[in-house]
Amino acid sequence: MQGKILEFLRGKRDAQTIEQIKDSLDVDSVEELKELLKEIDSLENKLEVYRTKKNKYMLFKNSHLKTGKLVVNKKGFGFVILDEEEDVYISEGNMNGAIHGDRVVVEIIPGAGTKLEGKVLKIVERELKQVVGDFYFKKGIGYVDLDDEKVKLLIEVDKEKNLGAVNGSKVLVRITKKVKNTHYKGIVIKVLGHRNDPGVDILAIVYKFGLSDTFSDETYKQLDSVPNEVSKSEIDGRKDLRNEVIFTIDGDDTKDIDDALSFKKLKNGNYLLGVHIADVSYYVQENTAIDQDAFERGTSVYLADRVIPMLPHKLSNGICSLNPNVDRLAMSCEMEIDNNGNIVDYSIFESVINSRKQMTYKNVNKILEENIIPEDYKEYADILKDMEELAKILRKNKQKRGYIDFDIDESKILVDDNGKAIDVVLRDRRTGEMLIEDFMIAANETVAEAIFHMELPFVYRIHGKPSEEKIEKFINFVRVLGYQIQLPKNLKKFDSKDMQFILDQLKDKKEHSIFSKLLLRSMQKAVYDKNNIGHFGLGSSCYTHFTSPIRRYPDTTVHRLLRKYLFENKMDRATISAWDKKLLIITEHSSQKERDSIECEREVDDMKKAEYMMEHIGEKFTGMIVSVMSFGMFVELENGVEGLIRMEDLKDDFYNFDESTFSIKGSKTKKNYRLGDTIDVIVKNASKEAKTVDFILDKVE
Repeated sequence: MQGKILEFLRGKRDAQTIEQIKDSLDVDSVEELKELLKEIDSLENKLEVYRTKKNKYMLFKNSHLKTGKLVVNKKGFGFVILDEEEDVYISEGNMNGAIHGDRVVVEIIPGAGTKLEGKVLKIVERELKQVVGDFYFKKGIGYVDLDDEKVKLLIEVDKEKNLGAVNGSKVLVRITKKVKNTHYKGIVIKVLGHRNDPGVDILAIVYKFGLSDTFSDETYKQLDSVPNEVSKSEIDGRKDLRNEVIFTIDGDDTKDIDDALSFKKLKNGNYLLGVHIADVSYYVQENTAIDQDAFERGTSVYLADRVIPMLPHKLSNGICSLNPNVDRLAMSCEMEIDNNGNIVDYSIFESVINSRKQMTYKNVNKILEENIIPEDYKEYADILKDMEELAKILRKNKQKRGYIDFDIDESKILVDDNGKAIDVVLRDRRTGEMLIEDFMIAANETVAEAIFHMELPFVYRIHGKPSEEKIEKFINFVRVLGYQIQLPKNLKKFDSKDMQFILDQLKDKKEHSIFSKLLLRSMQKAVYDKNNIGHFGLGSSCYTHFTSPIRRYPDTTVHRLLRKYLFENKMDRATISAWDKKLLIITEHSSQKERDSIECEREVDDMKKAEYMMEHIGEKFTGMIVSVMSFGMFVELENGVEGLIRMEDLKDDFYNFDESTFSIKGSKTKKNYRLGDTIDVIVKNASKEAKTVDFILDKVE
């Protein structure tokens, strides 16, 4: 009946009475009317139907209400994030009991200003189930002071449910009962340690995002049956590549090696590139304890002082890792590539390899950039130079079709043995790193296209194009800063080449890094999906993730599907139907876990950057103004640390914020600070707990 109700309302512009709906569905009896009312209530609760104040009904999406996730600022106000629409500002007085992370129904307030403003009408879903904070006793009653300043809740814990926590214990709490609006009861489900213990600061953030640093007991038991080396019987039926020149290129401290390379120049002038990926799915069978843990995690999480792995170390650093001078099972993708970067032939197969050398980016870059060849790399120098030749061809081909290189610097936190931040540096993204990126993209595209043309259920990595509204907003922003850029001919048909065209015009501007970040934020997020729409950022019509099964569950799933379709030749109706259903869950869950891991990594970085700057209070740095707000301006240092100069700390004048030019100007001195300006600052304060850094101007000019 729900389908019929929705179908009827779709065809109506105005809200309909229950009598109109009843008549359209030929509801006659009292029992049928009761059923109709029940189904309409269900649709209303699911936010598919909206009931007006006059008790009329319409499709929810046609109403004046919106639904989205509430993101709260620690100052009390927040925004409701809407899909493909401008975020809605919510003042502290219009929260209606909603807290950070809630999914809410919001009503737009008319005439509130140039920005969308609204008020929360209803809390649809409170995702908050577990929280992390400091345990303390007050008058004999246990409470938890939450780490997340955006979640303003009072959590009370009964004495018999605190797992022995004491004052200062960092605890993970499960919320069990609502006492009143922001007062809840909970139980301690894990004591992470004392808040001052080394490493507990990062562990608290890990658990805040629903991640875990331990595996299930069942997984640990299953590890007993995982071998330490490849047996002869496991090699049978695989293509033996152990005599081929195959090696790996990774960071200095990499222990979980997913990918290895082989390379040849062919007599016809083409290149033969082999990308050999750890055969994780051979060891991690579906529906086992290890598989269930891997699915739940979705991805490995790389933090300042540790890795939270998707797979236990016996797999990720052991039998699955393509370590040098040992036999390893792999899934290989060999591609014949012409001089224009086109893949003219390919082969995907199960293999056994024996990597000859574990190379590092540092040494590969010495060879390719400085022609300095370490002694133990001499026999590989020529092949590396030929690989660079191919990588440049592939990159040129990608750029021609619309590949977008935002060229945004990322910070790396260096820590001591106790996990304390001792330096913040920019990550290298040099010739070796880009070479591996180019080769992995080629393999991912080849695998994706192979299955796409077979029209079978698959995992695609998709990236939708940005909305016309967001592109226009960005262009207006550029113009406000005084730059006139040539526009693509048709914004309605905006593609990745047009994005390239815009970025190329801005590459020599001092605000280039700001423009790149803003343009990147204007784009949709890349996600996993069983339906292919292409990858906008890569300029790719068909893309997947095949090359990192040790650290990404979608890649492991891709391997399983390749084995099922290509090697076992299982393409019957039952197999296709079963995977079509499973992939809906796998892709959605994997996308969510990826978002969680990214947020976790960012929060850890922010905390460690603040911890590092606590040792530099009073010191002078040079940075660029990257954002200007009514309350101050954010300055980014050369190492990527960002801090705030508050308006009240500009003592030499009274400064006004000009929203139209993204600048602040002194009333008397007429001094002007705007986006992209380079200024000298002094560290005024830094807080590891708040994850913030405050600057003041070095001197008033």
